[in-house]
Amino acid sequence: MTRVIDGTGNDGGTTGRLARAADAVRWEARSVGRAARAVVRGPGRERDLLVQSLKAALAALLAWLVAQVWLGDPMALMAPWVALVLVQATVYSSLVTGARQFAAICIGALVASGAQAVTDDTTGALALSLPVLVLLSNWSRFGDQGIYAATTAVFTIASGTVSAEAVGHRLGQAALGAVIGVAVNALVLPPVHLRDVRENLAALAREAGEVLSAVAGDLREGEWDAQTAVGRLNAAQRLQDRVDALRSARGWSRESMRLTSGMLRTLHRAPTEALPSEDEDERLGRITGHVMALTRSLAVAADEERSPAPPDPEVLRAYGKLLELLGDSCRAEADRLLGEENPGDPLLDRRTEAAMRDLHTRLQEGLSQEAGQGPARTAVLGTLVLQAENLWADLDPEARGR
Repeated sequence: MTRVIDGTGNDGGTTGRLARAADAVRWEARSVGRAARAVVRGPGRERDLLVQSLKAALAALLAWLVAQVWLGDPMALMAPWVALVLVQATVYSSLVTGARQFAAICIGALVASGAQAVTDDTTGALALSLPVLVLLSNWSRFGDQGIYAATTAVFTIASGTVSAEAVGHRLGQAALGAVIGVAVNALVLPPVHLRDVRENLAALAREAGEVLSAVAGDLREGEWDAQTAVGRLNAAQRLQDRVDALRSARGWSRESMRLTSGMLRTLHRAPTEALPSEDEDERLGRITGHVMALTRSLAVAADEERSPAPPDPEVLRAYGKLLELLGDSCRAEADRLLGEENPGDPLLDRRTEAAMRDLHTRLQEGLSQEAGQGPARTAVLGTLVLQAENLWADLDPEARGR
């Protein structure tokens, strides 16, 4: 392998690595800038993260003030530490995490004290207790909080104070931190993840529309080949990531209302009636499936090794016009989900519906013509027409049976 060295003696490979590192730094800086602008611009994920971070800091500070300044406890470190980590994404998860963490801390403190009493040596106590506690931290009942048993043991043994009084102080401080952390999370701007569901639904509809519009453009312009078809299929398959994000957001929205729904409704901070129903998740999921199936069929039709007789280009152009209208409908659906005024759903416009019916008739006629040219053409075009009909039916439920 030849190394390229410029006139100054610099290695070309090193220069390339530095350039890539500089690009990475610039990309991160731009990401930070976008996040900061999003916080200022309005409600969203970035502002939620900022609020939760400030709440965690507030909980830790309050725990320190109560434990060290007010109560004067010499082992006050435990309280802010526990309070800091208990400001979770939802109030329910804070309670569950707090219970698991407190149990882990209790076990860690008790095992560490017992090991110190048996060995009367710091190193021996660590060697005796840590293997057991690290193994115990993998117990599913602890979730991801089991490691606190081992870390508590390290703090307990390293501090040199393992008396019953010291252990009691640590457990008391852990309980105090847990109470403060959960209270701050529940009472100060409780986290409610209702907006995430709507945003993911709208993004899913919009991205599906973008895929359909891109495919429609390729078909209308006659730029449809195997490579283009595979690229569009990959774009459609990436919609599954958005479906997974929607499922996750729905789960967070349900959990964020547990134990806090009554209080939030009293404060008018939980407009649950405005949250899209789970039927919308299923409907958008079906639409995503139709888009993926449609692009997969087009990819098969464009592959000369798999489809010896692709549909006629004129028929595909007519199909592209139909997909463009369906893509517009997906984008209108996204606007509706976000509460945009007058989204202009093309499926509700009589002239657009008439145009779609005309295109559908042309496709049906093309299907009849293709039937005389062999079963391969008939199978491919028939599959495409069926998938477009399914997509139309889920975008416009009133279209069923018409």
